[in-house]
Amino acid sequence: MRTALLIAALLGGSSLAQAKMIHVGPGGNAQEKLQTALIEAQPGDTVHIAAGRYALADGLSLDVDGVTVKGDGPDKTILDFTAQKVAGEGLLITSDNVVVRDLGIENAAGNGVKSKGSDGIALVNLRVEWTGGPKSTNGAYGLYPVSSKNVLIDRSVVKGASDAGIYVGQSQNIIVRNSRAEMNVAGIEIENSYDADVVGNTATNNAGGILVFDLPDLPQQGGRNVKLVNNQVIDNNHVNFAAPGNIVAGVPSGTGIMVMANANVMVTGNHVMGNNGSAVMVVAYTQAFTDKAYNPLPRAVAIAGNHFMNNGKSPSFAGGKEIAAAVGGTLPPVMWDGVTRYNVPGGGEKSADGGIASDAPGITLNLGLQGTPAAQARPAPLAATRLTADRAAIVLPAALEARAK
Repeated sequence: MRTALLIAALLGGSSLAQAKMIHVGPGGNAQEKLQTALIEAQPGDTVHIAAGRYALADGLSLDVDGVTVKGDGPDKTILDFTAQKVAGEGLLITSDNVVVRDLGIENAAGNGVKSKGSDGIALVNLRVEWTGGPKSTNGAYGLYPVSSKNVLIDRSVVKGASDAGIYVGQSQNIIVRNSRAEMNVAGIEIENSYDADVVGNTATNNAGGILVFDLPDLPQQGGRNVKLVNNQVIDNNHVNFAAPGNIVAGVPSGTGIMVMANANVMVTGNHVMGNNGSAVMVVAYTQAFTDKAYNPLPRAVAIAGNHFMNNGKSPSFAGGKEIAAAVGGTLPPVMWDGVTRYNVPGGGEKSADGGIASDAPGITLNLGLQGTPAAQARPAPLAATRLTADRAAIVLPAALEARAK
């Protein structure tokens, strides 16, 4: 893909030099018109989808580098997948340097917009929504970059996803900013990814607001270097409507921010309010696993300079009410499970300091060994400390940022 772009840039008569605008309007044969435009687009082209509602019975796909797909606004240009026959993506992108913007995507049978293996993907001013409200039969993810690099999600809204509204998995160099996730199981999730900034977003009325996870048995592991900065994480008390067996089915309703099995995570400048459970929960992976390379413990998690208010009054996780009662009736803003040891599959035990530092009141549950149920918690105050280490903000390719403005 990159070779094709380079050759095109070097040739004076290239498709980049002749970049064009491909217009698609509403009316009959919407499926054929849209997919044909995406197939025939050349690097540098813009596919403009005019205002209107486009009834689609199948997903769309794009595998051409350097294309911009643009509507007239997320409430004006609407790709309606209510009649989609096969569970899959509304729009699947497998090419590089792609911008998708100013569109509404409704009722995808699977995920709303997915990129896979893309280097340079910007999802800007999008609305992904399941209009029938939160249901376990809704698509799993609204915006779903996976195995991608140089990822931007900006000024977008997702409602009703049965897993995560905004999900970035197994990816690198990521910015999620100025977006809103509402009425999803998880609002925003960064999973098994490296170097992510989640900045200036709102997560509200989800079961869990913002999750930072690392899971076993995936091609990319060792999630690390995630910053959650200046987000609004408010009233995430929706019932968890994930399908049974889904990993997020275990996220307790009322969770503000959860960091699980990740390293070098900074949580700073966030407003975390009105969540019935933990404002910030830092935990080890709770389930049994067979992946010998996997580390289930959180490491070097810094929580500093946040604003907490009216959280922790009615935790729904197992043993939560008992733990709250033991510490005065309300959970403090920060809760660490206190897991510092785990059994390596095949034999042996490893240990590590959890490395959590917080300038806000907190407790440790002192569970010790990974997999110990919360019912065995021995709550104790978490010493207030503060880590000052930081890193520079994520920088995306200038050309991608310019097209995303």
